[in-house]
Amino acid sequence: MCYSVFMLIPLYPQLSFLSLLGYAFFAFVFGVSMTPWFLRFLKKNRLGKQLRVETVDGREATIFRKYHKDKFGTPTMGGLLIWGSILFTIVLSRVLSYAGVVDFSLLQRREVYLPLFTLVSLGLLGLVDDYFNIMGMGKKKGLDVLPKITTLLVISLIGAYWFYVKLGYDQIHVPFWGDIELGIWYIPTFMFILVGTANAVNVTDGLDGLAGGLLVLAFGSFSLLAYYNGMYVLAGFCVVTVGAIAAFLWNNVPPALFFMGDTGSLALGGTLGVIALMTDTILVLPFIGFVFMIEMLSVIIQLTSKKLRGGKKVFKAAPIHHHFEALDWGESKVTMRLWITGSFFAFIGVLIGLFG
Repeated sequence: MCYSVFMLIPLYPQLSFLSLLGYAFFAFVFGVSMTPWFLRFLKKNRLGKQLRVETVDGREATIFRKYHKDKFGTPTMGGLLIWGSILFTIVLSRVLSYAGVVDFSLLQRREVYLPLFTLVSLGLLGLVDDYFNIMGMGKKKGLDVLPKITTLLVISLIGAYWFYVKLGYDQIHVPFWGDIELGIWYIPTFMFILVGTANAVNVTDGLDGLAGGLLVLAFGSFSLLAYYNGMYVLAGFCVVTVGAIAAFLWNNVPPALFFMGDTGSLALGGTLGVIALMTDTILVLPFIGFVFMIEMLSVIIQLTSKKLRGGKKVFKAAPIHHHFEALDWGESKVTMRLWITGSFFAFIGVLIGLFG
């Protein structure tokens, strides 16, 4: 007899699956309805992205400028609309619970405070970075590396302290093997995951719709894993995030009307890492976030090659989506193929998370 995976999911959780879909739908509708006003605000205040002049290692970004010269001045900071929609939906759920309209809200300390803190704190950091880019401030038109990475490390340390000291997290689950005790090493592991995931999503956000589509897949996958593991409120947070990103993506597919910016990519990337830690699935994260990982690795490989091989490159450009652009695939084809790749590995990741 063949059994569906979904038969394993509890039928009567604190939050019904239908209510979770309702919250996700509200976040989507709210985001879409607010987009026209938000776009007018960005254009009125000339909050448009500046083109990258240099690569990470200080060389001229010729390939990037060749394929993206028409995007100069496109409104950015779209991530503010994403995490604003998430925050508004969660606060609304608390108001509805106080009014007796719903039994449970999404604003609960045990499962939502930590990802919400990460989302807002990294969102504000990215907002400053985006503002510096627009104003042409900083050495490379953006927040300088030292204050940016220092703030990321401080935020990740706060989260690591809370997980290890307050909540008693000190182990990770190895699929098909079991749990491994890390002790005090859980703190640097936590910091590495949060900072690494935030930066991986940040470098992936370079083509219209690319990061947004992959984030929908990632948060959707983790919503299933959280729900299956009995973390129903966290699953609600994930599906609300999916709805908010989908609303942004509606106007971010090629040609994009506005960009996510660092206020979106850093916030959503870091939050994704925190959710993987909360669900004890950090070794599933490389599958669910496979494209993010490959994008980050391509940058590391490229920089290492240039440094150790006298400036020789492995890729025509990095991150790897720009390499595919340089092969004349076309932006939409690169985006769609990476979406397909991300979907395949996310499916594998969900299976490993459910049965591993």
